[in-house]
Formats: sequence, C-alpha cells, structure tokens
Amino acid sequence: MSAGTDAPTTLIASAQRALRLLEAVARYPRGATAKQLARDTGLALGTAYHLLRTLVHDRYLERREGRYLTGPAVAGLSGEESPGAGHRRLDRLLRRLSDDLAAAVYLSRYCKGEVELIAAQAAPGAPTVDLSAFRSAAHATSAGKTLLALMSAEERRAYLARHPMVALTPYTLRDPAQLPLLPRQGPQRAAPITQYQEFVLGTAAAAVPIVAGSGLAAVSVSLPMAQAHRLPQIAAQLRTRLSDDFAAVAFGL
Repeated sequence: MSAGTDAPTTLIASAQRALRLLEAVARYPRGATAKQLARDTGLALGTAYHLLRTLVHDRYLERREGRYLTGPAVAGLSGEESPGAGHRRLDRLLRRLSDDLAAAVYLSRYCKGEVELIAAQAAPGAPTVDLSAFRSAAHATSAGKTLLALMSAEERRAYLARHPMVALTPYTLRDPAQLPLLPRQGPQRAAPITQYQEFVLGTAAAAVPIVAGSGLAAVSVSLPMAQAHRLPQIAAQLRTRLSDDFAAVAFGL
C-alpha cells in the first residue's frame, strides 16, 4: 500500500482509538488511570498515554492526581444541554470536588432578587447542613454573604428588606455594615468569604464567587467545627479548582 493511501487509514485508526478512550473515561465519573483505560480499550499502554496527552491538551479530558476525567470540550460538543443533562453534569462536578476536598460542597445563585441553593453534595465526615432556612438567611452563610457582597447597593438593600438579618445562632452577624463587599470585576482574585457557626452551630464554611456578565453564583464548602482548621487550605484549593465548566453549569440550569 502506498504512503498516500496509508496515511488516511492511520489517521482514522487514531481517531477511533481516541474516541474509544473518551467513551471509556465517560464510564468513570470519578476518573480512571491510564492503565485502567488501556485495559478497557485494549490499547497498548504507550499508545493510550500518547492519545490521553493529546486529549488533555485539547481539553477533551482533564488529568487530576493521575486520573483522567472528561473535560469542558466534551460538554461543548452537544451545544445546548437538556436540564436533566445539566443537572447530571453539575452532580459530577460537585461530587469530584467533595471527594477531592473531603468537604460538603454547594452551588448557590442569585436569581430574580433571591439567593437560591442549586445543589449540594456531602462527603464522608462532612455532611451537608440543614438548608431549610437558606433562602432567607444569606447574611449567615458563606455563599449568601458572597452573593450579597457582589450585589449592587440597591440589590443588597432590597434583599435585606425582604430578609432581615435575624440571629440564627449567637454568632450571626446582625449589622449590614459588617457584611463584606466584592467588586464584580475580577472577584475571583478576592479572598474566600468564611463564616464560623453563624448559620448552624458546629459548622464552618467558606465560599468563592463565580461571575459571568450579570450572573452571580458561589461555590461553597462546609466542615464540622472539629475540622475548621482545614478550612483556609480547602478554600484556597477551591479557588484554583473552579473551571469554565462550573460557570456554564451554574448559569445554564
């Protein structure tokens, strides 16, 4: 066979192998190692490594702590997602974060004048807190305080007029002047906003913002107070872990 006919055949075979790897990775919500994927697809380990590096470079996959997971480029292939697909993708993102950080993780959003909890994911040793009062208690949660910090002064006044800063615990802030403020431009560079036992006794939490145009959201983590010493490190890790995927999901549901 001449070189002119052999090259296209080789390229097609490489594409087929790459697609097989993508399909294999998609079967592991928490990621898989190169050896697992090579075994699942029947590829030589060297070939699998080469294709995995290419797929990571092009953002079809992500590599975290030696495991491969589907990347943001895969989500963009289908264009618009159904609500069900969006929620499943959010569940996977939150599950990865909760597993990696060993903390409960939450996604919240400011929408139509209200602070809404979109989803939550517990972790072993870090259960989610009782969130029944979440919507009316933004002043007491790290995510709510982050969203209040991003609102305009008028939006913040209107929210607090509807939801006064009542004391949920002895540690709850009661004075609007004590609430933190963040600029909408570049808030990801700001320090995470924390709260210790302000919403629920025995729990500490931290949150970081997600801003896309006029959209405001926050990803937060919570821990039992016995683990509160871990919160600064976890909050710092959280800032570096948020990807474009989170913004797409947060404002696409």
